[in-house]
Amino acid sequence: MEESPDPPFVETYKNLFDTNILNEKHNDLFMVEECELPLINLHQLKYGDKFERQECKKKIAKASREWGFFQVVNHGVSPNILEEMRTEQVTLFKKTFNEKMNIDKSLNFSEGSYRWGTPTATCLRQISWSEAFHVPLSDVSKGFSSLSSTMEEFATTLSELAQELARLLAEELGDYNYKLDYFKETCLASTCYLRMNRYPACPISPQLFGLMPHTDSDFLTILHQDEIGGLQLFRDGKWISVKPNHEALIINIGDLFQAWSNGVYRSVEHRVVTNKFKERFSTAFFLCPSYDTEILSCVEPCLYRKFTFREFRQQVQEDVKNFGYKIGLPRFLVSTN
Repeated sequence: MEESPDPPFVETYKNLFDTNILNEKHNDLFMVEECELPLINLHQLKYGDKFERQECKKKIAKASREWGFFQVVNHGVSPNILEEMRTEQVTLFKKTFNEKMNIDKSLNFSEGSYRWGTPTATCLRQISWSEAFHVPLSDVSKGFSSLSSTMEEFATTLSELAQELARLLAEELGDYNYKLDYFKETCLASTCYLRMNRYPACPISPQLFGLMPHTDSDFLTILHQDEIGGLQLFRDGKWISVKPNHEALIINIGDLFQAWSNGVYRSVEHRVVTNKFKERFSTAFFLCPSYDTEILSCVEPCLYRKFTFREFRQQVQEDVKNFGYKIGLPRFLVSTN
């Protein structure tokens, strides 16, 4: 019998399946509207005249304020690289579960880069039916395989795009204390990372999430997803499903940018739902600062107290361990007492 590439979800979480599966409501997972994210053509930003460039910047800032999500086309990332990255990723995830559990050394990835499920889950809704390789950019260039070279090219182009968008959004805030090289100096290869995701077909969909509702703990995330769909975001008090666009990259604002912008740009809760018959792949780039970077808005009065990225991550990890989910920015609000 051929060994499966899928992690042992059912065996690992057997007690939760046995006790909870009939008791939890799940209708809200699929009873949602489908929407198109704001679509921005970056050709205008790079090759347009002064007026067109300014209009493009305004569209990006507006989407970041009102949606916290947008998608970009003509983004400068070669379709060939996106296709090669997807091919290499699929090949990697097709390896058996045991191979993936022990693959870090052969790929020169840091120990523990392969992750699956939710180790802290105490109920079905806290299980993420997915697996991922979580790889710091500093690990990407260490390997000598076709996967490593493809990841390096993919990461380089997405890093440049993320830096450009972050600079633009900072400038649109009118923050006169903002240093031109702020993101270049603080967002390092050791703290920025790629995450290759696979969401196996789930036989008991829609009871389980592919990825639990969460916000991202970074400045910006850039996502390349396949045509299967499953990404949903919370907007105007309800969940909406994001319609896949093969040509576009999805950008979303992270917690650090919300705090840094004093709440102007929104870090929006999002999730991934499972599919009963099809697996889904995506790859994300996360623009993160060094752990000692202090996050503080220059706008007064500040909504959030000053904190370091290390402090933020440690608080998130502690909350997930204690409660099973991330609390995030509300922990860092300035007291109104």
